[in-house]
Amino acid sequence: MTGSTVLAVLLCLNSAVATEKQPMRTLFDFSNPNAAKFWQAVNDGVMGGLSEGDFAIAKRGQLEFTGSLSLENNGGFASVRARSSKLKLKDGDSIVLRVRGDGRTYLLQLYVPTRKIAYSYRSEFKTVKDKWLEVELPLDKFVATWFGREVETAEKVKPPEVTGIGLMLADKQAGPFKLVVEWIKTGMPTKNEIAVSAKPRSKRNEN
Repeated sequence: MTGSTVLAVLLCLNSAVATEKQPMRTLFDFSNPNAAKFWQAVNDGVMGGLSEGDFAIAKRGQLEFTGSLSLENNGGFASVRARSSKLKLKDGDSIVLRVRGDGRTYLLQLYVPTRKIAYSYRSEFKTVKDKWLEVELPLDKFVATWFGREVETAEKVKPPEVTGIGLMLADKQAGPFKLVVEWIKTGMPTKNEIAVSAKPRSKRNEN
């Protein structure tokens, strides 16, 4: 092995180690008492539905997204959204959440400012009842939707343009729900504990 080859190998190894040790960047830390003012509930009542969804910041520093999903009046979704802000996402990023759920499948929504069609981008993740999980959602796997329908002709999400993020339940199962979120970050989780799918659920009156 020549000297130049050894040097190239060492540089590759150093690069890999640096990438592995790259820390995650926190987007939302719910241990801050003022965290609630950055979030709001948006449910299917805006379309005539009857679902109930709200959130609270628990004393232990976690966001609790709770409510009851209703399929009446063409409804079927409940959500919470962070108010618009620059998230400074980059190409190649993943969104990482530490969550404890109820066994239902939730959606992480991304919003971009636009004067044209109001697309949102989403990726779904399944929870395990009463178990904490770190969920990794690569940004390049998010799909564009319009009122819950996948828009195949839409371009991929551009991470630097994302100014909003939200959580939604729209699994077509009526009844109570509860999702607890400890934090939301960008980067890679310490371990992948569940498989994640980015395929959205079709629903005409979601957004």
